This record gives sequence, structure tokens and C-alpha cells, in this order.
Amino acid sequence: MTEKTNQEVVDTTALQVGDIVTGEVTKVDAKQVLVNVGYKTDGVVPISELCSVHIETASEVASEGDKLQLKVIKLEEDDLVLSKRAVDAANAWSDLHAKFNNGDIFNVVVRDVVNGGLVVDLGVRGFIPASLVEKHFVEDFSDYKGKELAVKIVELEEEKNRVILSHRAVVEAELETKKKSATESLKVGSIMEGTVQRLTDFGAFIDLGGVDGLVHISQLSHKRIEKPSDVLELGQTAKVKILAVDVENGRISLSMKDAQPGPWDTLGDEVQVGAILKGTVRRLVNFGAFVEVFPHIEGLVHVSQIANKHVKNPNEVLELGQIVQVKVLELNKAEKRISLSIKEAQEEEIQVDLGKYQPTQETTGFQLGELFGDKLKNFGK
Repeated sequence: MTEKTNQEVVDTTALQVGDIVTGEVTKVDAKQVLVNVGYKTDGVVPISELCSVHIETASEVASEGDKLQLKVIKLEEDDLVLSKRAVDAANAWSDLHAKFNNGDIFNVVVRDVVNGGLVVDLGVRGFIPASLVEKHFVEDFSDYKGKELAVKIVELEEEKNRVILSHRAVVEAELETKKKSATESLKVGSIMEGTVQRLTDFGAFIDLGGVDGLVHISQLSHKRIEKPSDVLELGQTAKVKILAVDVENGRISLSMKDAQPGPWDTLGDEVQVGAILKGTVRRLVNFGAFVEVFPHIEGLVHVSQIANKHVKNPNEVLELGQIVQVKVLELNKAEKRISLSIKEAQEEEIQVDLGKYQPTQETTGFQLGELFGDKLKNFGK
């Protein structure tokens, strides 16, 4: 093919089918455009040869005075038929291959909405399937006609004149970039506010402003819960502490209970070593019993501290839910640990009662067992 200017093609014998010529639009009709290329008559560009996509009228893509590059597709006496579409396609493919190979993102204007997606003009027909338009489901695409979208080529087959584009891939890449940036800005140990996005059996996902973190069910509350919905609902604002950040995998571990005062944080100073407390037996294990002395605070009564006699298994003398008095042997708030003793609490109670007893002449002859009854009886057990 050779390219000729207006002046070069005044000699009609020099013009041939396949030549590329430059002409000026002299008239725009509804279904065709007339172009002066220096031939004895104006050439005709049918509407089907104006654009790679469907258009209703020629004025959508051409105006009088426009300079167009055209290909001669028919030349018979006074009949000169030209194609803008053929030139655009030939010029487009090399550019499209480069964009595809480089993964370039570029803007297009939606020229038509068809069944199954959107059509754009790239010099050749480009198609955006409905599933590749947005990250979310779109029921009606009618508002997309004339809209500019950022896209990238996901499939390219020149032999089949096939160009598949995706706007969704661009959106997802942008979100991934924002997510990574947001994740990198998070600091382990910091306290943040987020919004409950999703509840599952194993925890809750909290939106921290473009990035979601997981609060495992064990980190939702200081008290035991059966399911996340016991303490949270969708859309609720929640204060969380960042436990761990995995930038590479985009995983963020959060804790709600660490972001609020726990029972150990509010434990009063009146609780000291030597204090006598009342508690409830919550768990029995081979090595002792766990006694709840304050809401959600349990201390361990070692098996050797249950009674003044040898106890092989705690369930020999204790049962779940039983109320007992215990003495604080050790207290470590930092490690959230209390060591308790039932037998020392009983000993101290007896010592106090003995101190109150002052024998008089009237009481001479009474036995201690008659005065303290079951206290001495239980003491040796």
C-alpha cells in the first residue's frame, strides 16, 4: 500500500485499491461522508466504514472540514469508496499489542451498551464483558453509555479481531494498592476504631478504613461468649487493639478485649496477699481447683491447699458451683495469676474464733468442740 496526498492523486490512473490517502470531509450525511482526496469526484465513506463500532449517524464521528486518513477499497470509474475503519484498525493493533504486553491502564469511552457488556472504539472493536465492568454486580448498564472508564486489556487475538477489556481489574488493583498502603501504616499495639463488616463463627472482621482485620472469638470479650453476635452487630463501631500485621499476606489480627479495661485492670488495691475472699469453684482439675473470686478472675487452689488431710483428687471434697472461702497466697497482676488456699482460710477463721473465746468460771468444763462445732470437725478433713 502507498500513501498519497490530495495533490499526488489528481492523476486518476495513479490511484489504486489498497492505497492510503488523506482527504478532507466536504459533506456529512446521515449514513455516509463525502471526502475530497483530489480525485475527479469526492470519495464516499459509508457509515459502516467510518467506525469499528456501531453508530447511528455519520455525524457521531465526522464533521465537515475534518482531515481523515482513508483506505481505497473500491475504485470503478466515478465510484470511489473509502474506509476510515480499515486505516484505524491497521494503526490500532501495534498499539494494542504494546498496551497488552506492558499491562498498561488507559481510558476509553463507552460507545454502546449491548447484551452481555459494553462496547468501546479502539480503532477496532473492544468489548468489556458485564462481569469485568465493576467489582460489584450491576443490574442496569444503561447509564454507562458515554462514560469514560479506565481499563486494561485482558485478552487480545488479532486474528479473530478480539479485544477483551476489564475495568474491574483496574478497580481491584487500585483497592489492593490502597489496602497495602493502609496495612503498612498500621502499628502493632496501637488502639483504633473500626466498623464491624462481617460476623463469622470464628470471629468478626473489622474495617479499619480500607483494610479489614480479624478479631478472633477468643479476643472479643473478657467473658466467655458462644458466638460473635452475642456482643457485636453489623455496622457497629468497635475499639480494637492491633495484635499483628502481615503486610505480605494482608492479614491483620485484632483484639477487642485488649482495647478495653479488663477485670484484672480494675482489681482493687484492697486485694492483697493474706486477704480472705469468698469465691465459687468453677473448674476442677487433677492438680487443684480454679475458684472465681471476682467476675472473670479465677485463682488456683493447688490440691495441697484444699484441706489439712491428703487429697488425691479435688472432686473428693469439692464440687462445681460450691461457695468457698480462700486466702490469697500469691498475687501477680502483671501475669494475671492468683494462688489461693482453702485450708489456710479455714485455719485463720478458727484462729480468729479462738481469739474471741475467753474462758470464764461459768464456761469452765465446756469442750472446744461444743463451742466451735463443725468448724473443728471440717478442719481436719
